[in-house]
Amino acid sequence: MSAKKSKAPAKKQAAAKASAGSAKMSRSASQRIHALSRMGGDFCEDTEKLQGVLNTIKDTAAPLPVRMTALQTMLSASFSAPNFNACRPDFLATLRSVAADKNMQIRERVLGILSREQDGFAQQVLMEGLQDPAKALLPPEKALQLLSYDIHADAYPLARKIVQNPPNEAAKREALRLLAADAGSAPMFEKLLKNKKEAVDVRQLSAAALNSLAPEKLQQHARKIVLDKSEGDQLKATSLTAITHFADEAAMAKDNALYKGVDKLRTAHSSPALKRVSKQFLAKYSR
Repeated sequence: MSAKKSKAPAKKQAAAKASAGSAKMSRSASQRIHALSRMGGDFCEDTEKLQGVLNTIKDTAAPLPVRMTALQTMLSASFSAPNFNACRPDFLATLRSVAADKNMQIRERVLGILSREQDGFAQQVLMEGLQDPAKALLPPEKALQLLSYDIHADAYPLARKIVQNPPNEAAKREALRLLAADAGSAPMFEKLLKNKKEAVDVRQLSAAALNSLAPEKLQQHARKIVLDKSEGDQLKATSLTAITHFADEAAMAKDNALYKGVDKLRTAHSSPALKRVSKQFLAKYSR
């Protein structure tokens, strides 16, 4: 009985020490965040201060909020400090060194910054991760999103493979967004738009891509979709919007079948969006 009593105070003391240590660490982190936030942009001229901020970014033992604040401090300086170009190489080198950090938030933030800088290293590691998931630093949908900041032709074949065999629907959509700048992908978008088994948002993305890559193809399919009774209102509204704003006006003025079909959509049990765009079309091509 006495042994149990002696153990209880010891446990309480240990818990109290742990709690005190946690509170101390929290205060320390708050102080560091406060100090980093107040640095301004002139630290680029101070080698010691600069290295202090960069080392904080690299410090895997530091609390995440402290490291993220250090990152933000450098970013703020990049926008406001007139002499930031002098420390930009050190900043980019630091970012590359933590691109494979164990913390996902750090990896995503760092690779995002590098991608916006159109950094070749970021492009390489993101594409390697798409080719070999075992090497991926980010989920495929995020990697594709970041690759769109600096699209290289080498990314297109990878994106097409993901569309054909997507790891998830989010990755498929990001691959489609990336391919919207690739003229060679127009036939793929045309096929997706015609496929009624595809999700509506995938078909809408395909319509938007075709409007840029092959507008004449979009107009052909948009007309068919609007007149197809088996198509849903959402895709009909998207298609009719494309016709209203981008079709050849002379041809539309003579298209009695389309005009009558749209007139029925205006009065039928259509969605508010479809009724609205139907009225816009009829007003533009009024008989």
